[in-house]
Amino acid sequence: MCEKKSDLTTNPSHFENQNKTKDTPTHMDLQWNDYKDKIKGFKFFDPHIHMVSRTTDDYQNMAQAGIVAVIEPAFWVGQPRTGLSSFKDYYSSLVGWERFRSSQFGIKHYCTIGLNSREANNERLAEEVMEILPLYIYKEGVVGVGEIGFDDQTELEEKYYRLQLELAKEAKLPVQIHTPHRDKKRGTERSMSIAIEHGLDPSWVIVDHNNEETVKSVLDQGFYAAFTIYPFTKMGNKRMVSIVEQYGAERIMINSSADWGISDPLAIPKTAALMVNRGIPHDVIRKVTYENAIEAFAKSGQIQVSDFESSTPSDPNEKFHGNSVLRGGQLPKWNQNSLYID
Repeated sequence: MCEKKSDLTTNPSHFENQNKTKDTPTHMDLQWNDYKDKIKGFKFFDPHIHMVSRTTDDYQNMAQAGIVAVIEPAFWVGQPRTGLSSFKDYYSSLVGWERFRSSQFGIKHYCTIGLNSREANNERLAEEVMEILPLYIYKEGVVGVGEIGFDDQTELEEKYYRLQLELAKEAKLPVQIHTPHRDKKRGTERSMSIAIEHGLDPSWVIVDHNNEETVKSVLDQGFYAAFTIYPFTKMGNKRMVSIVEQYGAERIMINSSADWGISDPLAIPKTAALMVNRGIPHDVIRKVTYENAIEAFAKSGQIQVSDFESSTPSDPNEKFHGNSVLRGGQLPKWNQNSLYID
């Protein structure tokens, strides 16, 4: 573990304390030519990204940057869903179409399935969703129950969080926790204490969206600490480098959480490049950008490293329900023999 201490102590979570970091650069935007040579030889695993919100260009750029596998947690789609059928269709897309779409770019796709905290506050619909979750969590490619936890930290959020913890225990699946944007420290502690109360082994629980205020407690209690690299709201990449310098690599992982908002699906390789610049050993970088995510979610029994250690060319003739993302026989541009020229 590195001994250098971070000098970044601010906590710019959503809507909190953002003015305090205005004069302190906490994030560096990088262009492809700025970092491509730094990440040569690395493979990356993004354990939290919402590809249903991303484009084929994102998939192609991710493959080019060395991202070989992703986990897509079920999440809030930006507006309230109004009926059970919309949840069914969404969950089906995570284990079906999106899994296929990712494969066409040489990226292995996994997911976690759960009722997100915001929609847990619609009790009528939440009860219906809880009834169908067992139909999805045992499907191929589902590596955990998530992302679940707290948003506004209401009684209903706690009720359905607890029920899903029990579901994860029964299914023998890891849990992926969403920590709240507001009052993060209290919400994080509450999430962990409830998980322990329900008898979960902390090594089966990934606590996400951490920051400087929460990381020590998460690690001290034996949980995995995941960090979302967002420039202004969760964790800037320069701040992330400082955290790795301070805490080392044990049970720490980085993700992009890229979704329908302003976010970056290349956040992991860019952060890795900054770590290279700071002289962080390559084995430490590999752990926080690749190995720890595999270690945590492989407990599901669904992840085989051999599935993504060597890339397999896409078959332009392959279809999913008669549909293909490769128009006119094109191959994705990450393939050097592609008809699509970079």
